[in-house]
Amino acid sequence: MDGIVLINKPAGMTSHDVVNKLRKILHTKKVGHCGTLDPDATGVLVVCINKATKVLQFLTSESKEYVATLNLGVSTDTYDASGKVLETKEYQKIDDDKIIACLKSFIGKQEQKPPLYSAIKIKGKKLYEYARSGENVEVPTRVVTIDYIDVLEIKENLIKFKVGCSKGTYIRSLCFDIAAKLGYPGHMQDLIRTKSGKFALNDCFTLEEIEAGKFNCLSIETALSDFKQLEVEDENIVYHGKKIKSDLNEQVVIVNRNKKVLAVYGPDGNGYLKNIRGLW
Repeated sequence: MDGIVLINKPAGMTSHDVVNKLRKILHTKKVGHCGTLDPDATGVLVVCINKATKVLQFLTSESKEYVATLNLGVSTDTYDASGKVLETKEYQKIDDDKIIACLKSFIGKQEQKPPLYSAIKIKGKKLYEYARSGENVEVPTRVVTIDYIDVLEIKENLIKFKVGCSKGTYIRSLCFDIAAKLGYPGHMQDLIRTKSGKFALNDCFTLEEIEAGKFNCLSIETALSDFKQLEVEDENIVYHGKKIKSDLNEQVVIVNRNKKVLAVYGPDGNGYLKNIRGLW
């Protein structure tokens, strides 16, 4: 089996746990996932099987969509419900319009500080390893983009919202920052990834469905269908890693006359496209 399987990740499992489970179910070692989800988070996890693992790097750059719940009045060291409580403040009702305006103010490009309890590496060591050992480390900010943010429900101190964002955005940090702007400690109570690139939650399968054989496996062609395509008559050009003269200034999928994907090419800066990854 070569292709992409869309998993609805359950709570209580790491993304790596899901990969290990699929290796056993599908009887193959070549399994990889695109975009890590925290253990308590659920939703879309894009998993590549066998030859399709070659396209992992081209799917991880896709934008994401989440539905999250912000809990105002309690902050934790992990920025989510699993962490140790650091601060509490009794919640006093905030006008709904003020809450909506606050969330909308986060739309756009911005500097975001990831949670200390995260897998980002600093000097070869993951941040959560520093946190667990009590070592001090400076957490660098990163530039992220919030494309849209919509309030779905406000129920006392709980704010449920939908957010579309760039790769690498931490919704835990977003919740922490929103709470701070509203004058409260806060944490992310729950999180569902509803989209990863073009892949949506409605298209995903549970691990139980995978185990029962009730699932679809997407082709590499389908996974890369949003990329611009460039057809070649002579496939040997691609197989031999030769450059292709082109004015295109973006990554493109190279296909043969039957629309079979052969490789991903990208600009070399000198009027040619060069082979980035062969997919045969």
